[in-house]
Amino acid sequence: MLRRSLLLTLGMWGIYSTAFAASSARDLDIAGAPIRPVKPDAAIAKALDQVLVSEIEHTDRALVGFHTRSTLSSLEQDLPPGQGINAAADWIEAELKRYSAECGGCLEVKRDVFTEPPQNRIPKPTTLTNVYAVLRGSDPAQSKRMYLVTGHYDSRNSDNFDARGEAPGANDDASGVAVSLACAHALSKLKPAATLVFVAVAGEEQGLVGSRHLAKLAKSEGWQLEGVLNNDIVGGNTTPGDRLQDKSVVRVFSEGIPATATPDQAKQADSLGYSSDSPSRELARAIVEVGTTYGGRFRPQLEFRRDRFLRGGDHTSFNQEGFAAVRFTEWREDFNHQHQNPRTENGVEYGDLIRFVDFGYVAQVARLNAATLATLAAAPPPPANPQLITTDLDNSATLLWESEAAPGAHYEVVWRELTAPQWERSVSVTDKKVTLPVSKDNVIFGVRSVDAAGHRSLTVVPTPQLPKR
Repeated sequence: MLRRSLLLTLGMWGIYSTAFAASSARDLDIAGAPIRPVKPDAAIAKALDQVLVSEIEHTDRALVGFHTRSTLSSLEQDLPPGQGINAAADWIEAELKRYSAECGGCLEVKRDVFTEPPQNRIPKPTTLTNVYAVLRGSDPAQSKRMYLVTGHYDSRNSDNFDARGEAPGANDDASGVAVSLACAHALSKLKPAATLVFVAVAGEEQGLVGSRHLAKLAKSEGWQLEGVLNNDIVGGNTTPGDRLQDKSVVRVFSEGIPATATPDQAKQADSLGYSSDSPSRELARAIVEVGTTYGGRFRPQLEFRRDRFLRGGDHTSFNQEGFAAVRFTEWREDFNHQHQNPRTENGVEYGDLIRFVDFGYVAQVARLNAATLATLAAAPPPPANPQLITTDLDNSATLLWESEAAPGAHYEVVWRELTAPQWERSVSVTDKKVTLPVSKDNVIFGVRSVDAAGHRSLTVVPTPQLPKR
């Protein structure tokens, strides 16, 4: 009797388990397929091989060699030759021109020079210079589209107003400038469809002054700037005894609600569950996908906030002008090696010194930046004005958009659970409208363009098409 009862119980459990398994199926899995990494583009992979550790070290050491790169040193008239921020600007410009000569003049090297009036960290009118190079897109139909990479070449020590004291800035931010220059050198060998801009800005330590001026310039001149990669403190800090540094990962910070959102737009984004789907957040997600193809064991880590506590970065200047922008920063910072006079006190060594920089780590960050720039510049334009039909109560989803796919290209509709950080599933679409048996209440949808080689554009989240009142 006991055996019969046990068998009945096990049988009932088997029926229940089967029913439970059936009921636990998710409607978001009923269509499409899991998103997989794309195959590497041979031309991009070859360009990434040109990002050399030795060149990263050359750039970092050269910048440290200017003794100080304080923005305020541009006012000093009697600095020794080869010292100060003006000398550093000249060197960066010469490097970019050298790269351009190697590729037959493919880079347009420019200076953005302006005078900043007195303010909190600038005691008197100060001349600042942003140095940058432009690699024009090879496709006339897409060359107006632009992607930009930057680092700030100014430095400081414990005293912001010390324009003459040693301020090596090996990690903050010669490392970021080394990334930008390495991208310029490696990608100058390519002919991307869209335009790439490689930048070194000044005045970051005085309140993002240089990047603010460049971002406003981009806005006033109508740059079709689709993404900005800011690299600041990407040296892979190597403090002896620090066992918590992770050299296999780089943090990628991005804003959730756009800085330019109106109160009504921010309220709507929150109510729709779109608070993690700004253009900057989609740029960060694209970086993660690129990393799965080209990063190997080195990976980007999504950080769902605009920046770290008590500090800011140049990407914010572009966010405030309405551009998608993110920040790359090493996993674990050592604040004894930032904004400090070089010295040793009580056995602790202070100062942003070159021996604390891991050039191999910087090269990994540079390759990830370069792969992202090259992939997005090769991809078709993102779909325009995608919409999600929300006029009816149902358990499906209809999306439509306006763009025309380029020859050989198609669209991907992607989606993820509301709590998922990254896109999970996709379906390929050749038309500009699709209906899926996936409940729009359970997922976030996005739409992107994909060319025949698999280059994916940035994803655009659709605007809900609400009933008219």
